Amino acid sequence: MFFISDAFAQTATGGDTASLLTSMLPMILIFVAFWFFLIRPQQKRQKEHAKMVDALTKGDEVLTAGGIAGRVVEVSDDYMVVQIASVKGEPVTLTMQRVAVQTVLPKGTIKTF
Repeated sequence: MFFISDAFAQTATGGDTASLLTSMLPMILIFVAFWFFLIRPQQKRQKEHAKMVDALTKGDEVLTAGGIAGRVVEVSDDYMVVQIASVKGEPVTLTMQRVAVQTVLPKGTIKTF
């Protein structure tokens, strides 16, 4: 007649360390997998990018994150001036942050402006 079944309390078990370890093992394995497949490679790429940005010098040919290719004309601590073209003999330059550089291109990639 009643549609609700009786609820019974579960018996308490002793909190032994084996059951604790067994219940925590999947979480530990997931963290280790994230570390090796996501976190560690990203940290490595960040270090390589920082090293590349620190090594920028005048005359380097670069490709920015926005897709602009040009030659570095001037470099300061945080900014750089990149020549992207030449119009009627006058250079067209952009001032941008050094961290905007995505790739340093091989010399001679960008032909004369």
